[in-house]
Amino acid sequence: MPRTTRLSSSLLRATAATGIAALALTACGSGSGTGSTSSGSGGVKVGLITKTDTNPFFVKMKEGAERAAKENGAELSTAAGKFDGDNAGQVTAIENMVAAGVKGILITPSDSKAIVPAIQKARAKGVLVIALDSPTDPESAVDALFATDNVKAGELIGEYAKAAMKGKSAKIATLDLAPGVSVGVQRHDGFLKGFGATDKDVICAQDTGGDQAKGQTAMENCLQKEPGINVVYTINEPAALGAYTALKAKGREKDVLIVSVDGGCTGTQAVKDGKIAATSQQYPLKMASEGVKAVVTYAKDGKKASGYTDTGVTLITDRTQAGVTSKDTAYGLENCWG
Repeated sequence: MPRTTRLSSSLLRATAATGIAALALTACGSGSGTGSTSSGSGGVKVGLITKTDTNPFFVKMKEGAERAAKENGAELSTAAGKFDGDNAGQVTAIENMVAAGVKGILITPSDSKAIVPAIQKARAKGVLVIALDSPTDPESAVDALFATDNVKAGELIGEYAKAAMKGKSAKIATLDLAPGVSVGVQRHDGFLKGFGATDKDVICAQDTGGDQAKGQTAMENCLQKEPGINVVYTINEPAALGAYTALKAKGREKDVLIVSVDGGCTGTQAVKDGKIAATSQQYPLKMASEGVKAVVTYAKDGKKASGYTDTGVTLITDRTQAGVTSKDTAYGLENCWG
């Protein structure tokens, strides 16, 4: 998914050492970066192509891949992007990694459909390709997918919001990602399912691109349409913090329930501070580390990873609700990213 834009963080850069073309993509935002080679030499060659190297989610993903490469004696090559939607850059990175002799490629696809032909060419040459975080379209275009169950992530916060309302009539606003993006659709649909609602019950729906400023504008628009909104679902925590800013400006921050998805450190701290009621935390480090291990296994014994591997999601809140399983922000801050 898209991922979705995660909270911004300081830029991580590494000098290019393998001639891998630079990429710079985000789940929903933009950044700039370069390719690099790291974590051991002479071992199994593994490629990691993320959507950005500035986004904390993908920074943590890279950290997980580097750690796993070091532990397994693998040689890791990475690429990160120049701008949002740089599918051509991802294609070039795949081609260069294949030419460099990688045994497997881990990728967070920017364009789930447009990247498929390049992936097919890599697989035809014996390269194991694993999608991380966001599926390709079709999902079968890669050998395997290691990702959060985004429907479940949405369901968890939907169930929580329903319980927290304690029978009160809900006036729901959804601050979504963008039309047709699978991560956004899955989280949105999961939330409604968990809440026991449908799109007909949503008073205001706005796209935010997962951006904090756009989240604020979207919330302002929704409040203008329906001042009585009391439940806000957001695609991610930047959008949630934007919504909180808009609500605070209207003096509504204490009587509107905001729920979200991601589990980044800034977002989890916002849960602790009471700005967000609950968030579904996902684990990018695990996605990448398990991906590296799968490539090493394939190189050693030819066993290919296949199908979907759920890398886990946990509801984080300090305001527990009866019948809803959750962990507190102390756990969330120990396991956050960013």
